[in-house]
Amino acid sequence: MRILGKPIALAIIASVPGFAGAGEIATAELKGTDGAGMGSVTLTQGPGGVLVSADVTGLATGAHGFHIHETGACTPDFTAAGGHYNPSVGVHGLLHDGLHHAGDLPNIYADASGAARADFFTQDVTFEASAANTLFDADGSAINEKPDSYGADAGAGGRVACGVIARE
Repeated sequence: MRILGKPIALAIIASVPGFAGAGEIATAELKGTDGAGMGSVTLTQGPGGVLVSADVTGLATGAHGFHIHETGACTPDFTAAGGHYNPSVGVHGLLHDGLHHAGDLPNIYADASGAARADFFTQDVTFEASAANTLFDADGSAINEKPDSYGADAGAGGRVACGVIARE
């Protein structure tokens, strides 16, 4: 399988502890490695998980993996976001039996103009501060984007954008 595109990292910063009510929203403005805007991501807490809505521009045409990473940091470069968010200590990849990384999300696809629009729901994360799989732990979380194999080796490559997510 050929994997196309460049990854995006998106940092989620720690927030005020407390209950995450359904409908609670967090957003992030994405920036490229040169600081230019590359779109936004909105996360909405639902009663059983989080709806992730992405509007991204400036990507290479084709598939791009989209992952939540373990640390809410984009500096000094996007690798500061660390590895995939993995509070359950699972293995990488959505296509296997057993626990996977909570940060493993579906790929997004950029059209010929470099724009990607995606909505997906994940039950693997929450805004709930006291939950083991909270996005708002002491050091936050991050989302990285580039095509993923969904197998043991992500194959997602480097990161091309980053943004800090904050509750609204």
